[in-house]
Amino acid sequence: MADAALRLKSLFEQLLGTSVPVRIRAWDGSEAGPPDAPTLVVRNRRALRRLLWKPGELGMARAWVSGDLGIEGDLYAALDAMSELVWERGDDARTLAQALRDPEVRSAVRGLVKLGGLPLPPAPPPEEVRRSRAHLHTKRTDKRAISHHYDVGNDFYEIVLGPSMVYSCAYWESPDGTLEDAQRDKLELICRKLELRPGRRLLDVGCGWGSMAIHAAREYGVSVVGVTLSQEQAAYARKRVAGEGLTDKVEIRVQDYRDVTDGPYDAISSIGMAEHVGAERYLEYAEVLHSLLKPGGRLLNHQIARRPHRDESAYNIDEFIDSYVFPDGELAPIGTTVTQLERAGLEVRDVEVIREHYALTLRRWVANLEAEWARAAKLAGAGRARVWRLYMAASALAFERNRIGVNQVLAVRTPDSGNSGVPLRARTWN
Repeated sequence: MADAALRLKSLFEQLLGTSVPVRIRAWDGSEAGPPDAPTLVVRNRRALRRLLWKPGELGMARAWVSGDLGIEGDLYAALDAMSELVWERGDDARTLAQALRDPEVRSAVRGLVKLGGLPLPPAPPPEEVRRSRAHLHTKRTDKRAISHHYDVGNDFYEIVLGPSMVYSCAYWESPDGTLEDAQRDKLELICRKLELRPGRRLLDVGCGWGSMAIHAAREYGVSVVGVTLSQEQAAYARKRVAGEGLTDKVEIRVQDYRDVTDGPYDAISSIGMAEHVGAERYLEYAEVLHSLLKPGGRLLNHQIARRPHRDESAYNIDEFIDSYVFPDGELAPIGTTVTQLERAGLEVRDVEVIREHYALTLRRWVANLEAEWARAAKLAGAGRARVWRLYMAASALAFERNRIGVNQVLAVRTPDSGNSGVPLRARTWN
């Protein structure tokens, strides 16, 4: 008799000590759980072995990326329902050791081992990054990490990002607006904050596919240097610049920001790049940008932030994101970012929180990916496409639930005179 789903449901509830909030469909076709809930599809016994060998987030991620696990129905509702059971419980060695002292937990684990078959550890999916964490954020390791994330294929990113080719939080006037309009409005907002004018020089750190550089040069008449560590991004951006007839205004370089030596610049934009810098290197990042600005020059730092911990030493980098999405990426609280920018000699003049805007952006990216799923999976590989779908959907929920945020920080290299050049009322409120 086909009863694997019922056995799974019972064992999961015994293990977790609470009811399972999703429906389960097992490899034998059986189903169990709430009939109106999203369905967790356990396609084979290997999924159980992945969870047993790496309980928690990374085991779930490996099963998802490999296709051993899937979700039918509302992806966001399923992730939201399971987040407390998986992502928020923790899976470090101490937590597991404490849990295994409970006879009920040990009994459930034995049941899952029996149901999962031979307890050999499945190999991680090929999309998982394997590396030593001994030497983080050297120029070489940063280049490799950036390549892992961004050199997936420009055609794939065209599907996800749409015509704007902007891979950072958009700026929405209304949830009903278009992604392209919201991304244009974000670029326009940054240009205004930087007070760009014809004849001025802009450095765009982490320039992506060239959208900010093109917008600033075309709409504001500035000369732009854009730097990226991704060969694929640079080739795409240069082609776009040529197509816009802006080769006399925009230079795209494959270059580490630490190797830029042709300052000073009137303005610097860093949009969605500082998350890759790392806590140990952040002050150096801020000092380099300070040195590249002329007195009175402005920096716009657009960056994702996490919530602070009472004990900051307890912060752990997200295993799924680190292994599959942004290797070596680190998030910092906004207060830490502001402190480091000011320690480098910059004066922070404005912080704008746009957390809800990123949730809207991510949901549009997920919709774009799902609308052309077959083509996206063919271009990047099914496993990589599953990585992007999971991380973007889970991130949308994290922004909506205020687990993470995103902020635009405007800072100035204020001269000794104290004249920042910022208007008395830089922003107006409705």
